[in-house]
This record gives sequence, structure tokens and C-alpha cells, in this order.
Amino acid sequence: MNYRYNIGCSLANLKGIRDFVRTTLTENHVPELQVSAIVLALDEMCSNVMIHAHHCNPDDSLELQIRNPKAKTFVFEIIDDGSIFNINKFEEPDMQSLVHAKRKGGLGIRLVKSIMDKIEYVQEEGRHICRLTKVI
Repeated sequence: MNYRYNIGCSLANLKGIRDFVRTTLTENHVPELQVSAIVLALDEMCSNVMIHAHHCNPDDSLELQIRNPKAKTFVFEIIDDGSIFNINKFEEPDMQSLVHAKRKGGLGIRLVKSIMDKIEYVQEEGRHICRLTKVI
């Protein structure tokens, strides 16, 4: 099955993304604990794309696709045409530095990497695709 959701790059639209992901996974009988973790990871990734690639411009948009290509495997694709935000090139801050500086941010990418089984970036037809795979 394939599911699609198009949305403007305003942070106010993140609730719609969370609802779309939660509904899709629940309809596909994914356990609630895993649904919550995946929703958190996709919220983080979509907000990073909105902030860093589109500067929260509501006139820009992104597309979220959810595919279930084989039993117990879900592929999530965040597709946009902004500047690329490649999670694999993001240097995670040192935990001690974050604690010492009392920073509130910087942990989201680490969280996404711990939740998802595979993360990759590709470019197709001038668009950026962040593909996250999760085996349930």
C-alpha cells in the first residue's frame, strides 16, 4: 500500500504529519509503542527539513510517502526540492558538550537514528528524498 501527504513547510503543519503517520500505521496494525516512536522520528525529520531546507516558508511544500513493500517493513520518504538536509552528514554534538552548555537542541538526529533501521538520501529528478526504513 502507498500513502501520500502533501503539506506546506510551516511548523504549524507538523500536527497534520503526526496524525497522518499515526493513522496510517494504526490502520496497518503496528503496535502503539512503535507507532509513537516512528511518529516522533518523522516529526523530527520533517521539522528539520522545514527549518533547515525551507526556512519555514509555508509557500514551499514537502511530500511524505509511506509504503509497505513487504510484510512488517515500512518505508517513509520525505520528498522536497529545498536545499538538502542529509542526516548522514550531520555531525552529532558530543553529549558532554550539550549537557555542559545546557543546550535544549541537538538530540533529535541521534533519536531518529536509534529509532529507524535504515536512513538514506537520494536525488531524483531534481528532488531530494530522505528515505527511512523501519522493520516492525
